[in-house]
Amino acid sequence: MDLYFTFSVLIVLSALFSFINSRFLKLPPAIGIMLLAILTSISLVGLNHTVPAFSQYFSGLVAQIDFPGVLMGAMLNFLLFAGAIHVSLQELHKQRMPILILSTVGVILSTFLVGSMMYGVLLYLDINVPLIQCFVFGALISPTDPLAVIAILKRAGISKPIETKIAGESLFNDGVAVMLFAILLQLAQGSEVDITFKNVAGLFVQEAIGGVVVGMLLGYAGSQAIKRIDEYQVTVIITVAIVMGGYLVTQLLHISGPLAMAAAGLVIGNYGKRTAMSATDKDYLDKFWEMIDEILNAILFLIIGLELLLITNIQQYWIIGSLGIVIVLLSRYLSIWMPMWIIPNLGRFDGKTMAVLVWGGLRGGVSVALALTIDPHLNQNLFLAVTYYIVVFSIVIQGLSIGKVIALINKKRKT
Repeated sequence: MDLYFTFSVLIVLSALFSFINSRFLKLPPAIGIMLLAILTSISLVGLNHTVPAFSQYFSGLVAQIDFPGVLMGAMLNFLLFAGAIHVSLQELHKQRMPILILSTVGVILSTFLVGSMMYGVLLYLDINVPLIQCFVFGALISPTDPLAVIAILKRAGISKPIETKIAGESLFNDGVAVMLFAILLQLAQGSEVDITFKNVAGLFVQEAIGGVVVGMLLGYAGSQAIKRIDEYQVTVIITVAIVMGGYLVTQLLHISGPLAMAAAGLVIGNYGKRTAMSATDKDYLDKFWEMIDEILNAILFLIIGLELLLITNIQQYWIIGSLGIVIVLLSRYLSIWMPMWIIPNLGRFDGKTMAVLVWGGLRGGVSVALALTIDPHLNQNLFLAVTYYIVVFSIVIQGLSIGKVIALINKKRKT
């Protein structure tokens, strides 16, 4: 099956599930589509006993999708740019310290907290897994997913400062998490890795800082080009070129593509809109990227749901998966609370803000994509299954209830 055929099937299923959700379920689109995809996957697994050819056909279709490559190499760049153009740089600047700490120190703390606790749980269950592999799992599950966060929280009625903290953190924590995941995975593979402070700091500067700087330059260059024309069609094409051409630049320079696209989107959405675009340009730009966001999110959450077909005997891991959910939520709380008490002048979050930050720290496609890149002999199926339990709980349970949590907190604040 060629790429066009696979993409066509995904678009048709996305449209079908979107219609069913809009007509009957009336859930947030991302959640509704993923739930329908999961139900479809479960049905196909059941059909494997009665109509094996049909089930195997769909399993083969999902298996041929290079989910890590598609998400990390293409979809993530578009979705981060689409999300970032709607984020206020002024609000982001006000919350710069919490965002910086959450997206760096918080991710690192969470990685080792999750890894240590998961190692202890596996030992208790008499499952022998090396500690380094548990740290790999900690790295892939620790970053909050910008796609899940932006797609779900924007409908939750969250206050602006907290929304900015969570959205800003999710836009920028991928660079740290992916770099940490890559180093730990190489260690788990037995590769010789220079993990001295000098080398790690150099990698961080190259990947993260380099990505942000290049993204800002791309956004500025695009804004200057837009300023010199007055055609909304060309404006939109320039922004698409920033994403696609920017990806090629980041690959060539070996820097973080997601961070570059987040930075470019922030510059276009703030500086570009303010200085280079007419009202018509802004209107068409917002509508175009809103549609891109909706379509790609539909496909993304569809694929997440269908990935269930690739996890062998997932039902055997329900205990570990359930404990993994608790571990991730506890680690999320500790990775926010500990820096507040250790780092001077960071400020303190009250209990209600902490509750929103913890419950609103959703996990999603990025974690699944990273789990799929773990070598099979490094307990890939175990960690993929646990990741899937956590992601589904995060998106469905946390995603559906975050609005109610926020409403309850706002009600208590008024009283």
